[in-house]
Amino acid sequence: MEKPIDEYWKKRLMKVKKALEDNNFDVFVADSAAAAQQIVLKEILPKVNPKSVSWGGSMTFTSCGLYDAIRGDQSRQVLDTFEKRLPDTEKMEIRRRSLLVDLFITGTNALTETGKLVNLDMYGNRVAAITFGPQHVLILVGRNKIVPDIHAAMSRVKNYAAPVNAMRLDKKTPCAKTASCEDCMSPDRICNTWTITEKSFPKGRVKVVLINEDLGF
Repeated sequence: MEKPIDEYWKKRLMKVKKALEDNNFDVFVADSAAAAQQIVLKEILPKVNPKSVSWGGSMTFTSCGLYDAIRGDQSRQVLDTFEKRLPDTEKMEIRRRSLLVDLFITGTNALTETGKLVNLDMYGNRVAAITFGPQHVLILVGRNKIVPDIHAAMSRVKNYAAPVNAMRLDKKTPCAKTASCEDCMSPDRICNTWTITEKSFPKGRVKVVLINEDLGF
């Protein structure tokens, strides 16, 4: 067998797909980030046909090339929450408005083998949108985000995803220095709101693309 690791993950991803579908999520499986992009652009977007689109922080979203592909789409209203040139007040207003779009795209900090999404947010716009507001939500998930259970998911977020993201964002937090959670009181703390999404409601509102690559943090 030429690519045993990819084959191993393909089998695991199919089990996670079944678990997610049992929890009322719509699920797609992609062999790569490039394949995930095509699934979104050629299958999901035409089916959902959103008039407005926005997104929450997700390295997987950008790694799939979807940020560049969608932000210039003149056929839809695009609320770009990644626009860095705007004043902070305008950025926050865009985040608020993004909670009412037809399609909200983001990633997840962890995904359990039982088909549950686990996330921890700084502002809360990402987890808020997953929970309620946008008509449809699209979650892009690299295989490295998959963990056995809720306990492992929360440990992954606190002890890996959060410190790495704090470093990426140049936050002045203890974890950015120690590479482990210190349960800090820093004004720059990015760990403020937990969500555990056990099921999609209504059925199919949340769509998940499982990607057979290590993507994001």
